[in-house]
Amino acid sequence: MQAEEQQKLAAMMAAQGGQGAPSQEDLEAQEEAKRSAEEQRRTMLAACMTNEARERLARIAIVKPEKARGVENMILAAAQRGALSAKVSEERLVQLLEQVNEREGASKPKITIQRRRPNLFDDD
Repeated sequence: MQAEEQQKLAAMMAAQGGQGAPSQEDLEAQEEAKRSAEEQRRTMLAACMTNEARERLARIAIVKPEKARGVENMILAAAQRGALSAKVSEERLVQLLEQVNEREGASKPKITIQRRRPNLFDDD
């Protein structure tokens, strides 16, 4: 998330013509916009998910926030496309998590460590 904030800050500075650091009012306005966008996101997710699914996603977010954010993005994208016919249940949430795991597994290389056994019986 910090990379996004840095990009926004750089874009804002470029729009100002590189006039230096943003003013306190600009920072406050930016923070307020971020809070309202996050609140709107939570409201949309609450409308698209059952309570059990939201609770499970909250528990996942504690351990793996990037994975939870990815699932949230998938749910919101489906809702915007109109692809959700009903609220996302806990079972559907598990399916979405499996899809995210498959994508992440394909992009990350698998490392296998092979340990050599010590040769206890040298014939020297």
